[in-house]
Amino acid sequence: MIIDILSLFPAYFRGPFDVSMLMRARENGLIEIRHTDIRDFSEDKHKRVDARPFGGGPGMVLQVEPVVKAIRSARGPKSHLVFLSPQGTPLKAAKCEELAKREHLILLCGHYEGIDERVIQMEVDEEISIGDYVLTSGCPAAIVLIDAISRFIPGVVGHPEAVQQDSFQQGGMFDAPHYTRPEEFEGFKVPEVLLNGNHAKIKKWRDEEALRKTGRVRPELLK
Repeated sequence: MIIDILSLFPAYFRGPFDVSMLMRARENGLIEIRHTDIRDFSEDKHKRVDARPFGGGPGMVLQVEPVVKAIRSARGPKSHLVFLSPQGTPLKAAKCEELAKREHLILLCGHYEGIDERVIQMEVDEEISIGDYVLTSGCPAAIVLIDAISRFIPGVVGHPEAVQQDSFQQGGMFDAPHYTRPEEFEGFKVPEVLLNGNHAKIKKWRDEEALRKTGRVRPELLK
């Protein structure tokens, strides 16, 4: 998969993609991440890409021309453009799995008060939000999205079956609690059912615990 990130701060992404599974995925050619600085497409001598909003109001808005030019410099016949926006569709595991099947993703990071609406009308395939809150830019959201979808790309996770056992993959519920050595720590013991080797009982316990926590923390998921 090829991922192009369009933003005002390509340097923001130094680090998150250079460690752990994402680093190995890049080294193994499973993911290629490229960066485009929207300012490179400004016609302004000072490389400005924002202006005051028509109709008044606080803040600045990214201008349509440099953003569209940046998008078109990266777009190809199989590109799918996602605008990271708090007004987008909430990101879910099913959407991550769907996006992981794309050959080329373009991620457009919002900045300031937002982008000129004509960019969305002309170029954006879908808007995605990582939560009901506003960030200083779309850059953190792009990192979250890439991390979430990468786990569904074959070869990125060492044990592919583990992905399908994660939270939200089992009927939309949470994953079950996990324990490892030691069997007891400061009076807290590992549940006996996990130590007896009866896989049928272990599965039943895990299903019940996953259902119990989902109902307690996110009851809407059970609907």
